[in-house]
Amino acid sequence: MASRTAISRGILRRSSTFGVRSVASWWKNVDPAPKDPILGVTEAFLADPSPDKVNVGVGAYRDDNGKPVVLECVREAESKIAGNLNMEYLPMGGSMKMVEETLKLAYGENSDLIKEKRIAAVQALSGTGACRLFADFQKRFHPDSQIYIPVPTWANHHNIWRDAQVPQRTFHYYHPESKGLDFASLMDDVKNAPSGSFFLLHACAHNPTGVDPSEEQWREISYQFKVNGHFAFFDMAYQGFASGDPERDAKSIRIFLEDGHLIGCAQSYAKNMGLYGQRVGCLSVLCEDETQAVVVKSQLQQIARPMYSNPPVHGALIVSTILSDPDLKNLWLKEVKVMADRIIGMRTALRENIEKLGSSLSWEHITNQIGMFCYSGLTPEQVDRLTNEFHIYLTRNGRISMAGVTTGNVGYLANAIHEVSQSA
Repeated sequence: MASRTAISRGILRRSSTFGVRSVASWWKNVDPAPKDPILGVTEAFLADPSPDKVNVGVGAYRDDNGKPVVLECVREAESKIAGNLNMEYLPMGGSMKMVEETLKLAYGENSDLIKEKRIAAVQALSGTGACRLFADFQKRFHPDSQIYIPVPTWANHHNIWRDAQVPQRTFHYYHPESKGLDFASLMDDVKNAPSGSFFLLHACAHNPTGVDPSEEQWREISYQFKVNGHFAFFDMAYQGFASGDPERDAKSIRIFLEDGHLIGCAQSYAKNMGLYGQRVGCLSVLCEDETQAVVVKSQLQQIARPMYSNPPVHGALIVSTILSDPDLKNLWLKEVKVMADRIIGMRTALRENIEKLGSSLSWEHITNQIGMFCYSGLTPEQVDRLTNEFHIYLTRNGRISMAGVTTGNVGYLANAIHEVSQSA
């Protein structure tokens, strides 16, 4: 035994002279990842000792006291399921009951497409996970395709399709001068894209601009998609949260369905049920018939298997309990309208407060836009001044999270915006 140990030590000593890799050298080539711009804003806010600090960068709902909210319908659903939940795995496709109820929200309560079983759908890890599943599905079955993404869009969209190795193109969306939709350029891009292109569309409450096409514009977009044979993938992260009415917020999708498109859709319950940390979402792909839907779903599950195997159960059970119980669903509809109405009210208050200060600029875009975010039009330098001089935190593209605006800070925020914008 002693001789074998000595021999082993000798081998190790001799090997070390030939450059055996040390433990410390395995990851020497790894550089720090760039900070997420939104999470970086929150970190800076938390580190600021100023009593006047305001965070309008966070993409999560807050009440008028600036506090996170747990909806009453969620609390009641949790009390119903308490003690009745086992810890078994869900299937790869997730909770079928949750998926069924979720499809009704997007495709319609009495949708023939649901009755005909033409929709391949799986539970996903919120909207982000749904987008990633679809991106991988696109890469696998249309390997030579690209994805057209609006300028601007939620920053993570670029990360998702990049990591799925799907080449990206962009299309015009926001018009900086009018702070509205650049509809003419958008339509030109749709017409000029190669036939059969994939497009990423925000179903409602476009993030980060808050600028949505009108119903008439959506109909024109749908028509041009039909003419050019394009595929529309909708990211619907804010259904109900935009207008306060889930049916109204699904109008873009319903228009495409009326026109006979086969679409894809990512849905999330982070915003409209406040289930941010539960990561509850759904990916659906409309197919030609039930047979095709079964095949597509099998492939979506196959993609999910090596990623995370199967999705979590608790949040899905909360959603299915709320949506399948008429009383709880009605309570949810009331609560989501309260959240949306507060956001809309804060838009009005912010605009009025700025205008009362005698601003020479137009602030109509604050109330023309919709949803959680307001694309303020402030420059990166003006945003820096807001942070450095007024302790107001937001992303440097000027995106204001209206959820962070309250009756207590709206006057202070308006005064600061007026100060930095007038002296530009």
